[in-house]
Amino acid sequence: MAKPVVGIIGNAHLVNDEYPVQAVGVSNIEAVADLTGAIPLLVPALPRVAAIAELVEACDGFVFTGGRPNVHPRHYGHEPTEKHGAFDPDRDAVTLPLIHECVARGVPVFGICRGFQEFNVAFGGSLHPEIREIPGRMNHRMPPDGSLEEKFAIRHLVRLAEGGRFHQMLGATEVMVNSLHGQGILDKAARIVIEGWAPDDTPEALVVQDAPGFALAVQWHPEWNAAVDPVSRPLFQAFGQAVIGAARRG
Repeated sequence: MAKPVVGIIGNAHLVNDEYPVQAVGVSNIEAVADLTGAIPLLVPALPRVAAIAELVEACDGFVFTGGRPNVHPRHYGHEPTEKHGAFDPDRDAVTLPLIHECVARGVPVFGICRGFQEFNVAFGGSLHPEIREIPGRMNHRMPPDGSLEEKFAIRHLVRLAEGGRFHQMLGATEVMVNSLHGQGILDKAARIVIEGWAPDDTPEALVVQDAPGFALAVQWHPEWNAAVDPVSRPLFQAFGQAVIGAARRG
């Protein structure tokens, strides 16, 4: 039987500050290839070349990756400010409807960092541009200095809802994760169930309520060292099992 295909959402970049490309981090590719049993496939976040219905037919599951640009606040009724940072309207135009379509059809989806935020916005929630400015919150941003290993290092605890999906997958109600995000959930969408929180109560893990398939997301970056990390590995393996199951039913 042919391997299923997992689409990994790409991000826009400029090579030499002038040549536009779509790219996916190698760690995302390796996590899918090594842990899910699927073939990783870059999905360009360009709406003119990526019709939603065609993408859903082409892939058996999707990973919604992190990315430096943020979801444009117009998608949740806010005005943009300098604190919102850079935007990628093309990615918004692909990911937000794609999340809706996949959840409706039971296609497995796994959101990471920006992907976590896209899940909330897709179902009607909003984001805060700088959660570190909220009284009592930590600075969750990537450290400005150090090696990649140091920037992606484990940084804080996440407590998980007892009896929830993440508790079941990870076998624990507390896990340690990395943290590389500036934005976070402000208003939770009605269908979003928060199952994980940082020590400052920032939402870190979510499930889409009543989704017929795997529809989970995390605010941290489980793709980093996924094959050996005790939290990341079971997350990708559970996603992979869902993808394989969905492909067989399809």
